This record gives sequence, C-alpha cells and structure tokens, in this order.
Amino acid sequence: MKSRIVSLIFISLSSLSLLAQIQSKFIIVDQFGYLPDSKKIAVIRDPQIGFDSLESFIPGKSYSLIEVKTSIKVFTSDIFAWANGAVDKSSGDKVWHFDFSVIMDPGTYYVVDNENNLRSYEFIISEDVYNEVLKHAVRTFYYQRVGFKKEAKYAGEAWADEASHIGDLQDKNCRSFFDKDNPETERDVSGGWYDAGDYNKYTSWTANYIVELMKAYIENPDIWTDDYNIPESGNGIPDLLDEVKWGIDHLLRLQQEDGSVLSIVGESHTSPPSSATGPSYYGPPNTSAALNTVAAFAIGSKVFRMINMNEYADKLLNAALKSWEWAEANPGVLFNNNHRDYNSIGLGAGRMEVSDYGRRMCKLEAACFLFEITGNTEFRDIFDESYMNAHMFTRNNSSPFESEDQEALLYYTTLENGTKSIQDQIKKIYQNTILTGKDNLVAHNNLIDPYFSYIKNYTWGSNSTKSSQGNMFYNIIYYGIDTDLNPAVRNAAMTYIHYIHGVNPLNMVYLSNMYSFGGDNCVNEFYHSWFCNGSEKWDRVGESVYGPAPGYLTGGANPRYNWDRCCPDGCNGEENNKICTSESISPPRNQPAQKSYKDFNTSWPLNSWEVTENSCSYQVNYIRLLSKFVNSGKN
Repeated sequence: MKSRIVSLIFISLSSLSLLAQIQSKFIIVDQFGYLPDSKKIAVIRDPQIGFDSLESFIPGKSYSLIEVKTSIKVFTSDIFAWANGAVDKSSGDKVWHFDFSVIMDPGTYYVVDNENNLRSYEFIISEDVYNEVLKHAVRTFYYQRVGFKKEAKYAGEAWADEASHIGDLQDKNCRSFFDKDNPETERDVSGGWYDAGDYNKYTSWTANYIVELMKAYIENPDIWTDDYNIPESGNGIPDLLDEVKWGIDHLLRLQQEDGSVLSIVGESHTSPPSSATGPSYYGPPNTSAALNTVAAFAIGSKVFRMINMNEYADKLLNAALKSWEWAEANPGVLFNNNHRDYNSIGLGAGRMEVSDYGRRMCKLEAACFLFEITGNTEFRDIFDESYMNAHMFTRNNSSPFESEDQEALLYYTTLENGTKSIQDQIKKIYQNTILTGKDNLVAHNNLIDPYFSYIKNYTWGSNSTKSSQGNMFYNIIYYGIDTDLNPAVRNAAMTYIHYIHGVNPLNMVYLSNMYSFGGDNCVNEFYHSWFCNGSEKWDRVGESVYGPAPGYLTGGANPRYNWDRCCPDGCNGEENNKICTSESISPPRNQPAQKSYKDFNTSWPLNSWEVTENSCSYQVNYIRLLSKFVNSGKN
C-alpha cells in the first residue's frame, strides 16, 4: 500500500511539473503538425544577430516529446547542433535540432526542454493534419471574388459584405481607360478576383492562377471535395473547380469577338470592398494576355471534361482556339498598365507585360495544352521547335523563379502522343538540375539552411518562392523522373510547408488569423485594401473587432524592403512625414534575410506591401504544394 501511495505522489508531482512548463518562442515546430510518416524535427534557436539578438537562449541537452492526453514522455533524445554551433547568416541564429521522426502514432503533442522546463506549441500528428488548413487557403479566393455578395452563412459574420464594383460605370458597364467619356466603349468585365491586397484584375495573372489551380486538381483529384462552405458547396462539383469557374467566366467576358483579350481591369479601392464607388476602367488587348488566356481555357477544357461538364469544356476549347488565332496573327501587341511609356499611369498598380522571352514561354505552354486537348500535331510541332529556348536548357538550371516555364516542359512529358525523345530529354535535364544544382537538392542535403527550407535569394514574395521550390522537388515524384530520389524530394518538399507553418526564425505561421484552426502565432495583419490599417473591424487580430479573414499567405521576409523614398521629410506634408517615423521599420530593415519581416499593414509611405501583402500568385503556389500532402476523403 505504501509503495502505491509513493507512486501516486510521483505521478502527481510529474504532472505538476508538466503543467508548470512555460511556452518558449525558441522551441519551434510546425504549429499545425506533421504527417505520421514524415520527418519531424523541432528547431531550437539562440538568436545572435538581428532585432532579437539580446534574447539569448541556452538549450538543455535533453528534449522530449510529450503526448498531451496522457502527459507521457513518448520519446527523449539529445539535440544536435547545426554546423557545429556556427551562426547561420540567413537567420542570424545558432540552431539545434530535435528529431522525433520515429513517433508516428496519431495524437496531439508538444516538445519539451527537460532542463529548462520550457515547451513548444502543441501540434498534431495525423494523416489529415493539413486538410482543414487547405480548405481555408482555398477559401481566400472566395473572399477575393469581385462583384459577389459575401453572405454571413458562408463568409462568417465577421467578413460578410455586399457585392463590390457593380455600381454605375463599374464592372458591369466598364469603359476604356483611354476613352473614359465614351459610352460606346462600355462592356461587362465583371467577375474575377481581387489580385492581391489591391482590387485590380490583371488578365495574364488571373489566367496563371487558373492554370496553377487546375494543376493542383489534376495532380491529386480525389482530395478535392464539395464542402468548403462556399455558395456552390453541395452542387456535386468540387469546390476548387467552382472557384476556378468563377475566374474562367471572367476571362470569357474579357475575350473580344476577334479573339483578343483585354489586358486589365482597374478598380477603385476602399474598405469594405462594397463601399468602393469609383469607376472601373479596362485596358486594351495584348498578346501576352491572349496567350495566357489560351492556356487557362485549354487546361480548363481538359479538367471540366474530366468531370463530364462537356458543354462547358467545348465552350472553353472554342474560346482557346479563337484567342490562339488572334495571338498568332498579332504576335507583338504590347501593353503595360500604370506605365508612362504607354500613357497608362493610374490604371492598376503592378505591371503585367512580359519580355519577348516571356511571350515565347506563354506560347509554349498554350501550345502544349492545346495539343493535349485537340491532338492537332501543329501544336506539338510548335512546342518541339521551341522547347530548347527555355532557360532550363540554355542555362542548365531549374529555379523557383521560373517554375511555371519549367512545368510547361514537364507537363509535355505526360502527353501520350508527345515526341518521346523530347520528353525523355526534358526529364533528364530536369533530374540533373534538381539532383546536382547547388541551389536545389545539394543545398537541402547539405543542410545549408538550419530551418531546412533553403532558397538562394529572399526577395519580395519569398513565401511564394518557398512554395515554388517545394513544388519543384515534388515534380520529381509526380512526373516519375527518378524513383530513387522520391523519399529525399518528398521530405525536402515538406520542409517548405513547415517553414510557412512556423518553422522559421519568427516562430510565425505565415497564414492570416488561423487561431481557430490550429495556429498559435499567426499573421495578425497584412497589407490589404479591405483589412487595412486603422480599420475598426478588420485591422489587427486582437485589436480590431475581427481582424483579417483566415488563410491568406503573406509575402514573407524581404531584406530589400525600405520605406518610401520620400521619407523622412519629403512626403507632401507634415502629417505624411510623421508616418515615416510613426513606428520602427527595423525589422524588416537591417536584419538577416529570414528576419526581414514585420507583422504590419501600414500603407504609404511605409509601404508594408513589400513585406506583408497577399497575392493570389502566392496563394496558388502554396495551395498546390500543400495539396500534395492532403489525403483523399478526409477534408
């Protein structure tokens, strides 16, 4: 009896010890969790350089994994110093790793420093750990819809709003930017998505988002269900494809009778979107918009035929051929919005015209997709005659900054009647660039980045670059290039998901407001015209009433960030000048690359968009990567 009492006392004291543990920002995990069969490595950090360099942390030697339900230590191990205790330049940190990959049992866990009595955030090990996250990442496109009412039963009370940009002289009867007073130029350009934190609609970029989402569907069709709580849910069509159709229908409205496609729709901005009353204006057609739209229509035709929407698939095929004919007859029609050389200052914001090389790659992709859905060898010949102009061949390099061009080549290798020798050549060179390129698998295998998700350069949109790099690794698996590499590239691809989910020097989930869905330290605010600085309802989580909608991927660390060149005292008046010094911009300035981020949304002249603005481009790259690790029937 005495021994039983002693045992109970020991268990009770052990439980009290576990309860007393303090959550530490220096013990870093994927805040959502891990797949059972994946590598699972917690990162322990001691900051040496950067804004947090005074917050020294000396880790204990022994770390354990605790199962939350039972408070049992299911695994204990020593930690291992990265690079023998060196300081990583990209993060400014000393780093240790705690590898608990051997634990595969589903459950909720956390990592504990046994000597310091400190713990990580809780996380889940489960086959469906990312399913809910994927839903919310896709649902951001619903919030970005232009001209569509966001009812509370779908958007939530917090982000309900009336349809935007459908008033007089807006999208339903939009006029040419170059003939604003002429009612004869009015046309319906409604639909589509707000491109990013701005509300403008850029045709080529919209087409690219559609192509990437279609690839996500093709690559893993069984995971896409009909229950994402959007208005189309329950109609028998995967909600991803309902969302894509919303974008495609917008492109169909931009297509003119001769097959040309309008290049841009510029929108007015305020918060919430429905209160924007300024006129909309469209820009003229250009070749790149036509070619990118061909690609979107063509791959859309394939996918909608896969789900037996044959009439719609035929419509898209005919529309694709029509725009292809126009682009062939008009190969050099250029237009850049918001550009002095084109007299277009004030039309949109970002500039979407591409170089001569860019147009060649647009044509290559369009020809590839058209060959697949038509079987017309004319399109195969065009591809076969030009594929070697791609930088992957001319530079013998694969880069996350050119992932779309590389994937146009890889997609061709899946086509039944493609030229076999060319298909083999594409696979061979891609395999070589991934296996031997110093910035690809070599960097990952050599643990160049102690946070595992190496990229060569951190620039504007670095989170998108991370996703693209992960997709590049996974291409080895999807396109059947080298099965011996499959385990290595799968693990490599997953590290980029972990980075976005918190395995970074900021211990931050780079998705907005995911606290109700497993995130612990998430993006609280980001540059967006709706969720703007100073908004009583939609500014910062915990300070405004609601904060921003969940699931948006922000731009990411950007060491090139700076305040506007008018700062500190040339910004058209004292009030604007005061904004320059209203808050510290270090970070993101003057930091190691991975710490060049700040959770803020202050607009001009602090220009937070260079760091925190969302983009549909970032979103689709992340969605594609995450969807590769979501399991069928569980989301």
